[in-house]
Amino acid sequence: MNINFNKDNGLVPVIIQDQRTLQVLMLGYMNQEAFEKTSREGIVTFFSRSKNRLWTKGEESGNFLTVKSIALDCDQDTILIKAIPGSTVCHTGSFSCFGEKVSKGFLYELEEKVSQRIDSRVADSYTYSLYQRGINKMAQKVGEEAVELVIEAKDDNSDLFKNEAADLLYHFLILLKAKEFSLQDIEQTLLERDH
Repeated sequence: MNINFNKDNGLVPVIIQDQRTLQVLMLGYMNQEAFEKTSREGIVTFFSRSKNRLWTKGEESGNFLTVKSIALDCDQDTILIKAIPGSTVCHTGSFSCFGEKVSKGFLYELEEKVSQRIDSRVADSYTYSLYQRGINKMAQKVGEEAVELVIEAKDDNSDLFKNEAADLLYHFLILLKAKEFSLQDIEQTLLERDH
């Protein structure tokens, strides 16, 4: 990546965007050293103009920004980083420096909840207990729910059909997590097919 650090006293603006929702979280600045540290460690580090030093976002609060991707604009003087925020990003306590948390919809919130239950190993959680049973059991459960949805599709009970569709989506989210993919990955695949 050939970044032009020569335009503004060795600094370039850096836009931080939530990887999951694409919400803009904040704007900061990096010099070459901050960029290299961010690239090396996978945690966003800025150059603080007020402190005149490198500053890792979250170094005091613990609310780090975990880097997922880095892109450079067409003029090579602005960086876009997609990251996963640890919690709130703004020093005011807001989720973003540009306002409160924006959701891509409930399905994404549910995906996050599924992921949290698995990562936190919630003992009395159905989600975690199914996850613990392994990939074969998770895949089998998705298959069962798919068959039940097909059966309900042939009947005229809308409530049963919607419930089976919801069960299928829920179990699909667990399987996605186990395979280390996300809804966004599946969206990207669909976008690539949309010619």
